[in-house]
Amino acid sequence: MTDCPHLKELDFLKQPREIPAIHREECTQCFDNQDGEEGIDVCLSCFNGGCLDGDRRHASVHHSKSFHPYALNIRRRVKARPPRSDEEPPLKKLAIAEENDSDKYEYATTLRCWRCDVNQGRLLYDGMDIPKVKQLTNYVMTSLSSARQSEVKSWEEEITACEHTLLLSSSQIPLKEPIGKHCSECDLQENLWLCMTCGNIGCGRQQFGGIGGNGHGLKHYESSHHPVAVKLGTITAEGNADIYCYDCGDSRLDPELAPHLAFFDIHVATQTKTEKSITEMQIEQNLKFDFSLVGDDGKSLEPVFGPGLTGLQNLGNSCYMASMLQALFALPSFRNRYLPSAGLHALVCPQALPADCVDCQMHKIADGLLSGRYSAPRQRPDPAMILPPKEGEPVFQEGLRPTTFKALIGKGHAEFATMRQQDSEEFLTHLLKVLRAHARKIARERTIEEPTEGFRFGVEQRLACNNCHRVRYRVDEADVASVPVRITERPLKEGEEGKKYESVQLMECIEGLMGEEELEYDCPACQKKVVATKRNRFATFPDVLVVHARKFQLVNWVPTKVDVPVILPPSDLLRLDSLLGTGLQPDEEELTEPAPGANAEEPKLPDFNEAAMEQLLGMGFPPIRCQKALLATGNEDPNSAMEWLFGHMDDPDIDDPIVLQPSASAGSATAGPEPSDEQIEALSEMGFTSAQAKKALRETGGNPERAIEWLFSHPDDSGEDTVSSIAKSSETTATTTEGATSSIGGSKNLPARYKLKSFISHKGPSVHSGHYVAHIRLDKPGGKDEWVLFNDEKVVRAEVEGVEELKALAYLWIFERI
Repeated sequence: MTDCPHLKELDFLKQPREIPAIHREECTQCFDNQDGEEGIDVCLSCFNGGCLDGDRRHASVHHSKSFHPYALNIRRRVKARPPRSDEEPPLKKLAIAEENDSDKYEYATTLRCWRCDVNQGRLLYDGMDIPKVKQLTNYVMTSLSSARQSEVKSWEEEITACEHTLLLSSSQIPLKEPIGKHCSECDLQENLWLCMTCGNIGCGRQQFGGIGGNGHGLKHYESSHHPVAVKLGTITAEGNADIYCYDCGDSRLDPELAPHLAFFDIHVATQTKTEKSITEMQIEQNLKFDFSLVGDDGKSLEPVFGPGLTGLQNLGNSCYMASMLQALFALPSFRNRYLPSAGLHALVCPQALPADCVDCQMHKIADGLLSGRYSAPRQRPDPAMILPPKEGEPVFQEGLRPTTFKALIGKGHAEFATMRQQDSEEFLTHLLKVLRAHARKIARERTIEEPTEGFRFGVEQRLACNNCHRVRYRVDEADVASVPVRITERPLKEGEEGKKYESVQLMECIEGLMGEEELEYDCPACQKKVVATKRNRFATFPDVLVVHARKFQLVNWVPTKVDVPVILPPSDLLRLDSLLGTGLQPDEEELTEPAPGANAEEPKLPDFNEAAMEQLLGMGFPPIRCQKALLATGNEDPNSAMEWLFGHMDDPDIDDPIVLQPSASAGSATAGPEPSDEQIEALSEMGFTSAQAKKALRETGGNPERAIEWLFSHPDDSGEDTVSSIAKSSETTATTTEGATSSIGGSKNLPARYKLKSFISHKGPSVHSGHYVAHIRLDKPGGKDEWVLFNDEKVVRAEVEGVEELKALAYLWIFERI
């Protein structure tokens, strides 16, 4: 028995009732892991993982702050395996099965007491025989680690039931004739979707991988408002299938799928799956998208190693995150903020668990990417199991696994909390929001230059009535310049295939965003509808300018990415001086808004849809709730109203009388329901402005898919004739004498010149599938640029010729102000 005098404290250690995140694979404050010489210490009180490196000493720091006495030291080594031949390649899996790591690795565990030695901890080799230690060791080693939990999720979609699938039994309509074997509107016999309300068969939308579809299932929904459909070829004998709810706009689960299909004489026990599910097709397609790592001479591009040249492993569908992190930490503002202070922050961080601290995880990413400590050729841990590289074949890095960072940054977000592929531009916007919220939350008293401030700039909007010539100015804040891209198909040249498009100049796209357009406007001064001229300009310029290309086209009602070449200016230099706004000029007369309630019409309730009201009342909802639901959803579709009711059952004012706002003379030209913040955000994330999103949703009764179609068919409509847009006119920000605004970031100082620092490219039909990579320019002595390609864990020196072509097809560019 060990002679440790603190053994009585083991009695206070208990196996938790709820499974916590057990950080046994790597340190929560750096990327040292259990494969290193010293291994990882897992705290037996809170299950934090800490490294034992002599410089960082994160395990020791954790004890000094938490006073937790005992830790379990874990070291992992690879077991020797029989050689594998070239004829036996490993199988790629579409789902991750629970593997037994004990078949591949040997583990050494030792109890460590930090009370006996506060500097290095005392290893108690004979302490592993203590029953309590055995119990806790077994718990730590057999529970899913935090990294493994994320890995298992990486191929799973979080699909749940909705009110439409739960209420199917009450809405199903008997068949008039037997179910056919092809689409009811065309001859397609695959990609068929069965309406779970009436049994109609319609083909789906065209899908990646060449699977055809004319969207007749969607057209059936638009005419019938039957919300739920099942993909026939995906039904299995176990009762699983692809189910889609058009009202929700997402995949759903039907807990009673078997009886619902039996209503149409389809018995799941006799079904055989004949088509791939949507998830399987997306995973398969994502695996096919990659960027060439071979030069024009046929040789593999040269891997590079060193500080700032560390790769990130793909966690399943995380290349959107990896490419953006590489681009951000190539910026001096992010490097200077998070790298030098990484060691100090670990000592002073007030958060109990580093895995829950945004600053800790940002410092961890900075240390991992920039220190160079983890940038080295992969040390193949099992030469007997993994074939050695062939002669001339490059050896890449192991790459870091940012699982803790991803789990924390995505926590609570409907999309980034999942392991589905996402849009890199949307991730940037989300990350900036998280970093700013964290900075406000901790209310820093010390002066720290936050790198997020460098992205902020103001957009000045000038609206001039063409009748009375009065003007109105407004300044909005932005982090990204999301520019429209002109899409013009061109004839194919000899040897070309597919569709090709005319190139456009990047400056033309920026000027399109900052240009002039005419629109209809209810002028409060003229008291009538007039034509007004709207002009956008930069109110201020950011230090870091992110330009996002809106290369989308509507195909079968689905936004599809189009590879339009966008040509950058010579030497990748942007000059934006001519696009600086001027503000209200002495010879201009300001357009003032009427006082609240002026020229207001007497509000009155509309005539409610009788059929919809009858159906909702028949379900037992009170009249006041039915009326509110119909007002909120366009006063047409009882299914949409029912969905709204289910989502607002717990609203404290659900039974309060309806209060209508008077409509002023400068009111909206549209009469649709007020869209929700979630609907507006979803469309805004596609690159549309909030004003455009609001108007599109009003025009289409709050239907997101119809709103997308409306937006693509009204590309010149800015949405600025809505009440909520005009109401913001009073939010103009005062300008200080120094040239910056009091609340909008950026600066008015000239010249406004920018040089390209990095760009993110994307391959695939949609920004929510496919593959992302980053190219980053390295500053070299003598002014000669060198470009490096970051393709997950593969970091290689890029050829100049290939970079020039990829720049034009980039999805997003990041410029530094010079």
